[in-house]
Amino acid sequence: MKAFLHTFILILLLVFQCLHIAYLSFQFCCNDPDTFLKAALLAESHCDAIDLNLGCPQVIAKRGHYGAFLQDEWDLIAKMVKTCHENLSVPITCKVRIFPSVEKTVQYAKMLEAAGCQLLTVHGRTREQKGRFTGIADWSYIAAVREAVSIPVFANGNIQYLDDVHRCLKETGAEGVMTAEGNLHNPALFHGLNPSVWEMLREYLDYVKKYPCPLSYMRGHAFKLCQHALTTHKHLRDLFASAKDVNEFREAADKLRDASQADVEKFKEDPLNFKQELELPLPYWICQPYVRPSPHEERIIDPENREMRKQINLKRAENILKINSLEAGFSMNKIKKMLKNPYKNHDPALKPKFEPCIQCKNPKGLKCEFNLCKTCCRERADLEMKGCIGHNIRRKDLSEVEYKPSPNSHQLNNNCETNGKQIAEKNYTPESVVNCSDMSAGSRTSADIDLDLKAGSICNLDKSTSVTDSQACPADSSKCGLGECSPPGSAPPETDSSAHALGSSS
Repeated sequence: MKAFLHTFILILLLVFQCLHIAYLSFQFCCNDPDTFLKAALLAESHCDAIDLNLGCPQVIAKRGHYGAFLQDEWDLIAKMVKTCHENLSVPITCKVRIFPSVEKTVQYAKMLEAAGCQLLTVHGRTREQKGRFTGIADWSYIAAVREAVSIPVFANGNIQYLDDVHRCLKETGAEGVMTAEGNLHNPALFHGLNPSVWEMLREYLDYVKKYPCPLSYMRGHAFKLCQHALTTHKHLRDLFASAKDVNEFREAADKLRDASQADVEKFKEDPLNFKQELELPLPYWICQPYVRPSPHEERIIDPENREMRKQINLKRAENILKINSLEAGFSMNKIKKMLKNPYKNHDPALKPKFEPCIQCKNPKGLKCEFNLCKTCCRERADLEMKGCIGHNIRRKDLSEVEYKPSPNSHQLNNNCETNGKQIAEKNYTPESVVNCSDMSAGSRTSADIDLDLKAGSICNLDKSTSVTDSQACPADSSKCGLGECSPPGSAPPETDSSAHALGSSS
């Protein structure tokens, strides 16, 4: 966790510094005071505040037991906030959702203030208001909290236009506002602008080019920005869904612009009589919020689409019954996966068994000569400087760590270059192959080498491959160690401890 946090923090710092953002807060999801404190201590020197997320209502938060699903455990929350308040050098802040009653919401806010919370963000929706049940946030709860506590309060919910920001501040008395989905559909919200979706998308892609991110992030933001436009031009959805890089997303944005150009011209000619398929306050190509339909509103569905949906549901139900009859005991999620990938092997007993790595529990590489997984094999390669063909890991035969250049390494390099040229120029015919023991730089001169070659001896560069009369000693000292030459069968002379042993084939 420590290494991951350090990397994540450095990336965030780089991005925020480049964007010239003065205030930076790190938000954590947690359900353990000690773990929360350890993570916060790693981040405190890189930010202005630490925020505890107590408002996430998603299923993953329920499964992980954090976010809004901690709001009934006040003792645990108070301990987490108090622990960080007493041990951190930066303020601890919290983001929460409201309870069904105003009184309990106010008590909740007071408890957080007493525990050490320095700033409180209140989302005016309950934990159950999500998805199609999102509804409208109740600002009256936020106003009640603002009157009951002495710490700054930020409001969250229903912020879709710049006018909403001013209205929220006036009605709640909050010191600031936060927005989530409104900003995703229109990143220029706080500037009071409503640019075209392709302009906003191209600006976002410029930032992606500068600060790369995963493909799924790009696709998610592209669909958020262009949601209304892609609902009108459905034939372009596949183009956005299949885009693999920034350039392909740019091409998709250009095609969306071209497809919308006729409607743009119509709107310019007569904006009052312009009609569009969607009921929107602005033309579909303009950045604007998405309002979820109420679950109580009856949606008008085209009869043809209704019949097609009915046939799809019937076929899906038949497939589910068929799978249940053949393979009893499968969960609904498992059945969905089987229907989605009918040709995939879903039986654990029939799946191939892999032998584990000798150092960890991960499967070892099938072609790894060391019986390791790729991660362990890479670590071994870094330590031993031995490559692995099975994992396509290439390393030099000798470790760079073992190379300790002597004080005279520069002189040795010059000698090697000079001697190599002389060996190449003088066409000596070797009568014997000798081994070359490394010596410290400066102990051999070009004249010494010349005498040895005349005597019928040559340097064997890697102690296994001889130099022929057409070869020259390489000028790179990292590939040749010039030293004392001795006849075959005789022991090489002792070398000084400062000598470096570097060998390579010619």
